[in-house]
Amino acid sequence: MALQRFREKRLYAKFLKCEFWLEEVQFLGHIVGKDGIKVDRAKIEAVSRWEQPKTPTEIRSFLGLAGFYRRFVKDFTKIATPLTKLTWKNERFIWTEKCEESFQELKKRLVTAPMLTLPDETGNYAVKAP
Repeated sequence: MALQRFREKRLYAKFLKCEFWLEEVQFLGHIVGKDGIKVDRAKIEAVSRWEQPKTPTEIRSFLGLAGFYRRFVKDFTKIATPLTKLTWKNERFIWTEKCEESFQELKKRLVTAPMLTLPDETGNYAVKAP
């Protein structure tokens, strides 16, 4: 019926770009399926294996990824400050122990943060602090 309606309205799709009858789909680093929303394991692996940045551009790349989740990481700005300073134009690029601690802490928090899920409408809710 849906395809018939598309035809009536003269809406067409390129079938090479379409996928039908999938059990789950990837969307913004998550897997959406019949069992709900879960983290894409490949993303967790990629963050876990991320090597130490060696240039300001590599730090910007890492902070760009991490910044997507900044509102879910407590004290994100405070943790990221040593790395952010290395991206400043007049700052020399010297990787310090504080930079390493910041980098490792952000990686840890990105792969261990609780997954945001849609609430279950049938149950009660309890919010617990970590």
